[in-house]
Amino acid sequence: MKINETYREVLKWASSFLEEAGQDSLAAEMLVRERLNWSKTDFIVHLDHCITPEIKQQWVVDVKQHSTGIPIQYLLGYEWFFDNKFKVTSDTLIPRPETEEIVDKFLKEAPKKPLKIVDIGTGTGVIAITIKKKRPEDDVTAIDLSEKALLVAKENGKNLQVEVRFLLGDLTEPVEKEQFDVIISNPPYIGVDEKKYMDDSVLNYEPELALFAENEGLAVYQRLAKEMPVILKPDGQVFLEIGFKQGPAVKAIFQEAFPTADVTIEKDMGGQDRLLKVKL
Repeated sequence: MKINETYREVLKWASSFLEEAGQDSLAAEMLVRERLNWSKTDFIVHLDHCITPEIKQQWVVDVKQHSTGIPIQYLLGYEWFFDNKFKVTSDTLIPRPETEEIVDKFLKEAPKKPLKIVDIGTGTGVIAITIKKKRPEDDVTAIDLSEKALLVAKENGKNLQVEVRFLLGDLTEPVEKEQFDVIISNPPYIGVDEKKYMDDSVLNYEPELALFAENEGLAVYQRLAKEMPVILKPDGQVFLEIGFKQGPAVKAIFQEAFPTADVTIEKDMGGQDRLLKVKL
């Protein structure tokens, strides 16, 4: 190992290594910053400082593993969502910025009164836990079909000190005798036939259960449309994340399920269809 090597020198190697492997070279800086809990400014200040052998060794291991396609979040064991650190494992989907946008829309539009809310397909628990942290007066339930994912969600709830009810089960089945003011979900919506277009890091490392649905990705929406009317209060609302090509199809499914409701599709910051809203 080279003696008196600086962060700048190791960064140059790490960036080139990732680029040659077909990965984003910017990940090199992110990996070491997250390991050291440094801001961008912290990193810049240390660029010409000598790196310790221990820090370099961890950085090299991380870079080499990421070069094979392993997502950064699985290497680190967490992802940030609404400025909170959520544990992620190979049993959970990595939270996406698009989901943050949907939670943000809900938080901005929700009435200022206690609500009973259910998050269906909670995964890491980011939706349910974030809502509970922002709106502690709400009664929040989170459901998932995966027992392993639910264990991760429970751990995140404990770490972030919120009281969310976590239930194991298939879609609305665990709460079929209850009613809610709000149903919110980021369900599996990628069609099985779309696998050939997807990034290998997603296909090889993220759980298929949380990604794919039959019938061109519409199968879960079709089930939810049948099950939701029973558990949604007469003045309730639905917030559903959707695939960017699914707007018209999902809108038609839910307009049929809620004939008198206001069913709308909203776009994300990239201008793509991303959110279906039902307002009774």
